[in-house]
Amino acid sequence: MKKLLVSIISVLFLLAIVSCSDEENPKFRIRNERTTKANVQVQTTGGNTININDVEEAETTAYQSAAEGNIVATAVIQNETVSPTITFFAAKDIRYTIVIRTGTIPSLRVDLD
Repeated sequence: MKKLLVSIISVLFLLAIVSCSDEENPKFRIRNERTTKANVQVQTTGGNTININDVEEAETTAYQSAAEGNIVATAVIQNETVSPTITFFAAKDIRYTIVIRTGTIPSLRVDLD
């Protein structure tokens, strides 16, 4: 009887540890600081592509989930000939904001949220 009780407690303890270790996939969103709208293509690990179109000036989009790994974001900005690109590693349990920056030459940066 004592061995059975110890076994049950051990199993419950292991289940508690496993249930507390859930990791969330990385999330990202887009913020447009320019005065013109932009379309952003986000390529994630595994070859998945997420297109976020018509991001208006001063708009911040909702978060999107991605697999952990390298992310390549490219912005096509209205009335611009330059399409800036940025690459970063997205880790589990972290949220990122890809910012389309103001300036003469368009550029991107990644902020941790």
